[in-house]
Amino acid sequence: MDQKLQMAGTQSQLEMGSLAVNVSLHEFEDESLFSPESVIQKMQPGHISEYGSAPGGFQPGGSKMGKNVVYKSIKTVVFSNKLNLLIPFGPLTILVHILTGHNGLVFLLSLLGIIPLAERLGYATEQLAMYTGPTVGGLLNATFGNATELIIAIYALRNGMIRVVQLSLLGSILSNMLLVLGCAFFCGGLVFYRKEQVFNKASATVNSGLLLMAVMGLLFPAVLHFTHTEVHYGKSELALSRFSSCIMLGVYAAYLFFQLKSRKDPYIPLSEDESQHGENEDDNDEIPEIGKWESVIWLLIMTAWISILSEYLVNAIEGTSRAWNIPISFIGVILLPIVGNAAEHAGAIMFAMKDKLDISLGVAIGSSTQISMFGIPFCVVVGWIMGKPMDLNFQLFETATLFITVIVVAFFLQEGSSNYFKGLMLILCYIIVAASFFVHEDLPPEDKSSTP
Repeated sequence: MDQKLQMAGTQSQLEMGSLAVNVSLHEFEDESLFSPESVIQKMQPGHISEYGSAPGGFQPGGSKMGKNVVYKSIKTVVFSNKLNLLIPFGPLTILVHILTGHNGLVFLLSLLGIIPLAERLGYATEQLAMYTGPTVGGLLNATFGNATELIIAIYALRNGMIRVVQLSLLGSILSNMLLVLGCAFFCGGLVFYRKEQVFNKASATVNSGLLLMAVMGLLFPAVLHFTHTEVHYGKSELALSRFSSCIMLGVYAAYLFFQLKSRKDPYIPLSEDESQHGENEDDNDEIPEIGKWESVIWLLIMTAWISILSEYLVNAIEGTSRAWNIPISFIGVILLPIVGNAAEHAGAIMFAMKDKLDISLGVAIGSSTQISMFGIPFCVVVGWIMGKPMDLNFQLFETATLFITVIVVAFFLQEGSSNYFKGLMLILCYIIVAASFFVHEDLPPEDKSSTP
């Protein structure tokens, strides 16, 4: 009897113990639902990359997740664009320069190698701008939007090739205003040939005014030089250029403030109704494809690689001109802008074919405004710091070409509408400009500085 009681007591204790164990297991499961380890285990790799590495015992898997993030970033940035097939031409440029030193081949390979890097630099800038908000994002686009042209210009300026700097920046303006905008109008008009595409006349008018102001800044030093009416010959022209450059930089800063603060979205037509405005805002809410720090790292990598190739490109310009029997003015005005404007060219056409002509106009005319009111004055100030006599005297032929181009484009933009015929006329105007610079011989430096 006592043994039965003991066995019963033992059985009851076992039952109570198992019940306690079950209760404790349930409590552990409930608590584990909210523990950091369980949350991390349930998170996807993309979530872990966003919130950082896992604590404690999850660190061995963190290195694997880090490798996955690096692989995904490289796949997104490098292998997602067919234009990146031209990237191997960059290392090939250095190899050909070391083995052969052929200037024409080095120039061509570096030109091809920079094209995808310029496009990826714009991509990294857009991705970073999604994290910084509209104000800082606008400043980033203003800074890195034409970084390729500025890098090439600074390298040429450092080597004392002032005419190459002037011609390449002038060519970038002409290319954006005539070729890029013309192709956008032409392709958009062919896709929507049954209707007339419209854009915001207010933004176009502001940009046209800024371009005319830039022409005025370039015109006065050239007229002052060729009329020999300087108070101090050789000094007044340079002083006027530096003073005008500071004014132009101040005006461009005010323009950025106007774009970013005074108006929410300058590329949405003012005549659209509320529903269309809301749809456009929804379309603009894009999700970043890479992280913030990934964008910064890729931005630094692309800038450094463009800088390396730009040095080979600039050093091969004069040798290429002799080898190919092509004027340096044609290389600077026509060939070099192809590098920096490849991304703008493709983007403007793509948006025009989607009937987003205001964005195409912002890409083409906005880039021209940026170079004329920021890029050129910036190079004058940088030359001032370097001790180089970089001025705004682009010579009469180049200044007259820019003035006529701005007038023609301003007439095409005044109606606020476009079609394929307008685009065709702009393209043909660019062909005329290219032919003019092909037969134009630039004056040697000694003739420009000769006394009257």
